[in-house]
Amino acid sequence: MKDVENKKQEDTKEQITALTVDPSRREQILKDKKRLRTARRIKEWGIFTGYLTPSLVGVLLFFFLPLLMLLKTSFQRSSTNTEFIGFRNYERVLTNDAFILAAKNTFKFAIIAVPLAVLCALLLAILLNTGIPGKSIFRSVLLNPMMVPVASVVLIWQVFFSYNGVVNGWAMQFFDLDKIDWLKSDKAHIVILILFIWKNLGYNMVLFLAALNNIPGEILESAMLDGAGAITRFFKIKMHFLSSTLFFVAIMSLINSFKIFREVYLLTGDHPYDNLYMLQHFMNNAFTNLDYSKLSSGAILMCVVMLVIVGVLFFFESKFDSDVED
Repeated sequence: MKDVENKKQEDTKEQITALTVDPSRREQILKDKKRLRTARRIKEWGIFTGYLTPSLVGVLLFFFLPLLMLLKTSFQRSSTNTEFIGFRNYERVLTNDAFILAAKNTFKFAIIAVPLAVLCALLLAILLNTGIPGKSIFRSVLLNPMMVPVASVVLIWQVFFSYNGVVNGWAMQFFDLDKIDWLKSDKAHIVILILFIWKNLGYNMVLFLAALNNIPGEILESAMLDGAGAITRFFKIKMHFLSSTLFFVAIMSLINSFKIFREVYLLTGDHPYDNLYMLQHFMNNAFTNLDYSKLSSGAILMCVVMLVIVGVLFFFESKFDSDVED
């Protein structure tokens, strides 16, 4: 090892001497270094491209290409008749009573469900972060819904909320209330809301717990020594560190709220009670009726609206981050 180090030192000394004595030698060394840097960059670019290409090809083939085909179909008379009819399919969709009902129900559900899912997960994460006894067991119980298959979740909800289910039995036994057919009444959205929060609570809570544990303790201790109370420390310090996680949980909850169709469909079928008729019901029924032009137009409209919503959330998140940095 000493011989190698001595050799390196001698080579370095020789290079320094050559640089100070011979300008042509100095120019040659600079060219060699530039060539090595270029070769290294080409190698890194090749490795990067090699890893990225399969994923990029998959995204282009299975996402962007179908999206372009969907966009093309939305301007056709039908999937078999390629006659260009402009925005007539979009006009059909926007004036369709079923689409209007589905859009209202979907956005109303998202407006209620997403804040509740984020808030409940954040409150539980704060509670578990205080060091209460048995928090590991409590955390495991809340994570169990992530491991339960959808079919089992639907079966549990049918047992609890059917006309002769557990909830109606408790209501009659303890409160002397009449039976309610929960999934076929104006209270059906409450059942789906509880299901959505229960299903997503554990995952969101774990994300918030990880973010809370990553907050530097010395900052909180300094604020406490300066006389800042628990509420002040939470809103002035913790919320700044939680902002990125809060944004991610909100985005994921929003996406999941648009995917609630799976559970609703298994519970209620193609045509549920009016306040459970979601956008995916409209898409599914249009697909069943082979009305692909209307289906494509509705899907494009839904995609555009989602992009706008996510874009607005990104804008406010970037504004909040810039305020924090300032």
